[in-house]
Amino acid sequence: MKLLLSGLDTVECAYYLRPGATCKLDFEALRLQREVMRQSKTIEPMKLELGGIEFMLSPNGTKSGYPFLVSNQDFTIQFGEFNNPSFFVKFSSFALWNQGAKLLHERFLQWADTLGFIPDRPEGLSRCDFAFDFHLEQIDFDEDSFVTVAAKDSQHRKDGKVQTFTFGRDEVVLRVYNKSAEIEESSGKYWLHPLWQGQTENVWRVEWQVRKETLKRFGLRTFQDLFDGYGDCLRYLVAEHTSLRVKMEDSNRSRWPVHPLWALLSQQIDQLPAQGIYREVNSRAMLDETLMRMAISMEGYLKKVAAIECLKEGRPMISQSQTIDRLIPLLEKVHNGLTWRGDVQKRMDQLRLS
Repeated sequence: MKLLLSGLDTVECAYYLRPGATCKLDFEALRLQREVMRQSKTIEPMKLELGGIEFMLSPNGTKSGYPFLVSNQDFTIQFGEFNNPSFFVKFSSFALWNQGAKLLHERFLQWADTLGFIPDRPEGLSRCDFAFDFHLEQIDFDEDSFVTVAAKDSQHRKDGKVQTFTFGRDEVVLRVYNKSAEIEESSGKYWLHPLWQGQTENVWRVEWQVRKETLKRFGLRTFQDLFDGYGDCLRYLVAEHTSLRVKMEDSNRSRWPVHPLWALLSQQIDQLPAQGIYREVNSRAMLDETLMRMAISMEGYLKKVAAIECLKEGRPMISQSQTIDRLIPLLEKVHNGLTWRGDVQKRMDQLRLS
């Protein structure tokens, strides 16, 4: 059992850029090129150069609403003149393993600068796939060896042998699969072989696919956040989301010993950059939650006001908006303009410091 390779296999990121005074990206020309492709009924992308880099321009926009899609061996870039974020980039697996995320991020920003775009705000990470490739002579575990909080799981077999275990969906997905077989059967990523220190067979990948909300939970919003502290997220995933165990007779699987593969994985993750963040506190979300609780209480009071007004007026029912209309004059009567500012400030201080 040996760790051969670890790193980022996929990164998706939103970039908030605006055209500067010398923007060189001609959106109208791109629209005309795309229309020519459509009129010719071609489904093949067309080669073009943007900012000194060659891309293939797709004849169609994207399902996420971007009118333009260009790609090459390193980037797949969705963009539009009126979209926000203006650019959405997927960095390819090949480029990430051979150049690294830091260099690719810098290359994209340099390319955007060449075209005359200016950052409006920091970029926002949308997805990161963390991969760990191990040489395993034999597989001594099955789906029941995993202890997970994921509600969804599945497995893929070929010739009676399991090749892929999958746990979770949407925000966090763990895949443990035979990467050697996957290359032979589908992806054709033979360029990984030289990176595997001479191994080509019996290489299994442990891969975590993590999306935006979970990345934000650990403060991973920008590339610099990622470089400074992605170990925090992985420590949580390997210890609390899903773990691989050695089967025992104990009915409580959480007491089973950690499998040597997971112990080796944990050792590697312990060496990664981390800030000690377990969960980042979102102060805005906390305030929104407080507002929601207050709204629930106010709705209860409104119902009582509505009941009182119905009894007073001998009506069978009044609506919420009619109730609010009757409440406004009462609020105006009790409002004291002299104390309002001081009382509001006092409550702001309490919320901020509590």
